[in-house]
Amino acid sequence: MEFLPSFLTADVVGKPAWLWLAFLGLVAVLLAFDLGVLNRKGKELGVAESLKLSVFYIAVAVAFGGYIWWSMGPEAGMNYYTGYAIEKALSIDNVFVISLIFGYFAIPARYQYRALVWGILAVLVLRGIMIGVGAKLVQDYDWIMLVFGAFLAFTGVKMLFAGDEEADLSKNKAVGWLSKRMRVTPELHGERFFVRQPHPVTGKLVLWTTPLFLALVVINIADLVFAVDSVPAIFAITTDTYIVFTANIMAVLGLRALYFALAAMAARFAYLKYALALVLVFIGVKIFWAHFFGKVDPAISLGVTLALIAGGVLVSLWKTRGEAETKAIG
Repeated sequence: MEFLPSFLTADVVGKPAWLWLAFLGLVAVLLAFDLGVLNRKGKELGVAESLKLSVFYIAVAVAFGGYIWWSMGPEAGMNYYTGYAIEKALSIDNVFVISLIFGYFAIPARYQYRALVWGILAVLVLRGIMIGVGAKLVQDYDWIMLVFGAFLAFTGVKMLFAGDEEADLSKNKAVGWLSKRMRVTPELHGERFFVRQPHPVTGKLVLWTTPLFLALVVINIADLVFAVDSVPAIFAITTDTYIVFTANIMAVLGLRALYFALAAMAARFAYLKYALALVLVFIGVKIFWAHFFGKVDPAISLGVTLALIAGGVLVSLWKTRGEAETKAIG
């Protein structure tokens, strides 16, 4: 047992191993809570319950940030909160895509939450790999941050001038490729991802995937695409891999709970994407400013980020208030 203390205190990407294990343990408890308690009976999650659960996840994330502030210092805490706010805001845009995917595959609401929670497991691995690669690039090549900055600014400008047309998943190459290479049942089988059914030619029992599993795969592909924006964005705030990873994962965990409330009010956040675009442009410009003129105060980064996101939410709610009143009357 002598190896245990040395293992727990061993350096893992700048932090002791026990700190990483403690966070992963917290994530495991939250996942077990989601799968074992909330989704044990596969019931549909209502908007009110979704909001309450979201408050719980946000409270956990804020409390964890408080621990980082207390144990690692105010700057680390400020960077965590800024990163969390950015990741949370960028993930909200992902909600609307997830809603579109579920709609395309005709997945009932009572099965969606389970698919989302299982999707977190894949997200943990995918985000972990991307963050690890990003950390290595930042460590070995200083100039890579300028590439990140240019990419984020370009993406933000592109979002500002992009149209509002809804994506057509029937023309999506990933969906078409997966549909042709998987045996997919024409109907759902409850919450099951796989079923055994007779082959249409041989009659032998073979393994089939269900539309629920196909939706799960497409959702994780979409999350990977969104991570291409979000991971460089948070590296622009801090290069501390532990803060990058924890802020990222905390935002994703809470998003699953918030999904049902946001999906039901998707039309009310029509102008949020412009705020997110401005956040990306701000972060991109901040990288160049830090490179040529000096580091930007973390408090300024947090203040500007929160102001832009809050502004996007408030403008969206104000501009779409007529739609909400019409629905209330109807």
